[in-house]
Amino acid sequence: MLELIDESERVASLLDAQSKAAELFGLVEQRGLIQPGRLESEVSSAIRDLAAETLGVTRHWHKRIIRAGPNTLEPYRMNPPDRAIAVDDILFADFGPIFAEWEADFGRTYVLGDDPVKHRLRDDLQPAFAAGRAYFDATPDITGEQLFGFMVDQAKQRGWEWGGRVAGHIVGEFPHVDAPGEEVYSDVIPGNDRPMRGADRDGRVRHWILEVHFVDRARQIGGFYEELLDL
Repeated sequence: MLELIDESERVASLLDAQSKAAELFGLVEQRGLIQPGRLESEVSSAIRDLAAETLGVTRHWHKRIIRAGPNTLEPYRMNPPDRAIAVDDILFADFGPIFAEWEADFGRTYVLGDDPVKHRLRDDLQPAFAAGRAYFDATPDITGEQLFGFMVDQAKQRGWEWGGRVAGHIVGEFPHVDAPGEEVYSDVIPGNDRPMRGADRDGRVRHWILEVHFVDRARQIGGFYEELLDL
């Protein structure tokens, strides 16, 4: 039973799920699945099929996202019209594959072409993630809204706007379930004034995903990066 799994096994399972998600994204690049002229939905389906073929993934715990060009401005909850990838696009992929009942959540940004602004946007995402992780590590009682505010500042410091409603969320065994009326405390979001560190309602350590979503609304471009925060 999931409640009998000790913490060391939970950590190992989450890290293994993320490692497999990273492997999947590597295969996406190796196989050249992201190509100009393909619809976002085509690329999403191709990645789904690749995950099933190579890693045995048959389920994803949240909707699969491929967004290109102006669609990269849209946060997770939106469903913009399907778009064909252009020759000089910026795009991102956000997938949540399930590996042996453990959730992974992994996002990366790709740039087609040589546009220096798009390359700078992509290249700013990982350092901002690292800064958010360092702030989390250095702040024992950090709350979700404090980390959210820090990530918004990271965007401003680098000349971008923040694009998302949240900056992360809990992750764990599938399906992780929020206590009724307490969904806000499972997100890195304004209003979550509780310390992120601690136990869930079943007494298990809460583990977190950190998301970085930077946008430039004037240029109609955005970038996204996410992975485990605390492991």
